[in-house]
Amino acid sequence: MKYRPSLYSATTALLGAVALLAACSSTSPPQEPVARPHLPAPQAPAVVAAAPKAAPKPAPTMVIKTSNATNPRAYRSDAASHLYALNKERIYKGRMPPLLYAIGVLQVEVDEHGQVRNVSWMRAPNHAPEVMKEIEKTVRAAAPFPAPAKMGKVVYTDTWLWHKSGRFQLDTLTEGQD
Repeated sequence: MKYRPSLYSATTALLGAVALLAACSSTSPPQEPVARPHLPAPQAPAVVAAAPKAAPKPAPTMVIKTSNATNPRAYRSDAASHLYALNKERIYKGRMPPLLYAIGVLQVEVDEHGQVRNVSWMRAPNHAPEVMKEIEKTVRAAAPFPAPAKMGKVVYTDTWLWHKSGRFQLDTLTEGQD
């Protein structure tokens, strides 16, 4: 029930006045009891605490992973793991079929902060330009890559094995081919 100060104050004052008058009355013949409406006992007002405002969420901090690779071949494994982690739903599971839709060899230059500075095709799947665009987009979207701490910057090469479903594997982490 919602607390209404004016209603409860008026009710309390009225009951007090009736009690005072009853105490002051002379002894007169008993009267029939007056039916009073049942009023609930006044209750203390409910204190509704305002919900504390949630503190603003801090901006997500960018955790830059580092790679301890000492050469491009070792870095390639870190980069492939990074790409797989970001594209879990796009990785072809199991051994790839013998005939693939596209195979491309891409060279990627990564700076000391893990940012992609350049991509260049060593063997482009020219028959599938949409695959070339998708691979380049995937690589650039994966930045920052693990920072090559021991090399400063790195240029690594990996082979992309592309299935007609749009799923892929990288040669570095491939499960093989039938």
